[in-house]
Amino acid sequence: MQNEPIMDVAHLAHLEIFSPVPDKSLSFFVDVLGMTVSGTKGDSVYLRGWDDYERYSLKLTGSKTSGLGHAAFRARSPQALERRVAALKGSGFEVGWIDGDIGHGPAYQFRDPDGHLLELYYETEWFKPSPEQTPSLKNQAQRFPARGVNVRRLDHFNGLAADIKANRLFFEKYLGARTTEQIVLDDGTEAGMWLTFTNKSYDFAYTRDHTGTKGRFHHVTYALDSREEILRAADIFLENGVYIETGPHKHAVQQTFFLYVYEPGGNRVEVANAGARLVLAPDWKPIVWTEAERKKGQAWGLKTIESFHTHGTPPVEAKHS
Repeated sequence: MQNEPIMDVAHLAHLEIFSPVPDKSLSFFVDVLGMTVSGTKGDSVYLRGWDDYERYSLKLTGSKTSGLGHAAFRARSPQALERRVAALKGSGFEVGWIDGDIGHGPAYQFRDPDGHLLELYYETEWFKPSPEQTPSLKNQAQRFPARGVNVRRLDHFNGLAADIKANRLFFEKYLGARTTEQIVLDDGTEAGMWLTFTNKSYDFAYTRDHTGTKGRFHHVTYALDSREEILRAADIFLENGVYIETGPHKHAVQQTFFLYVYEPGGNRVEVANAGARLVLAPDWKPIVWTEAERKKGQAWGLKTIESFHTHGTPPVEAKHS
């Protein structure tokens, strides 16, 4: 008999990323991506896409190096939060409760098998637009900023990991994530996983770190409404001197139309079409991609650029500095 699905996690809520050049990174996220500042605290600035319903979806923190500070998920209810906390206690992965942060209440922190810092919370602050930010349509979080790329909302993130299988089993067991697609090499090694808590085909992904280093970061992704907007984003990046790593193009895995750039702090940022595939089947079976299939490249035969497999943050040589 199939176990009852765990539906205690609602969605990916926000990310914290580190930047060694926070002022330049802030300018990128505000002026080029078109995000809006919704708070500041210490060395951190809190930012949002124009249709994120929570106060922020990105916490940008000045640091000695780049990389992921933490990733946060919102629980579906206070009771759901307590159930996940109870499951994590005694697991060896738990860190413990924090009082909260700007925009959300108490959060329970823990680490995955690779060491990425994660947190789970329920109490949150819905974004309240100022008069000049108030949209004409009341079912929209904020007035369209008409600035830069105009990213709509946080879509997903991709972490790098030394052991994909261990992380997949962790997220499935403790958080109830569903695996929708994965890459399995010829020797049986799992090299990539795409997981979801929602009907979106994925809320986050992990891919294998070629260096074997634990806890690094691959990219954060913000959603746009159409392929045409991603093509326009390429022009905007070009005009602003932003390095385009690869794209616009279409992934084979998950079929996402994508464009990757580096923000000034060195972190990879993706813009992708918001019309994500939906996984409506309750008995969905993960799509497994083979080593030979992935060597064919992206959907239309473009070979994946080498830096996509080698660039992560923080740089390996700076990780422990």
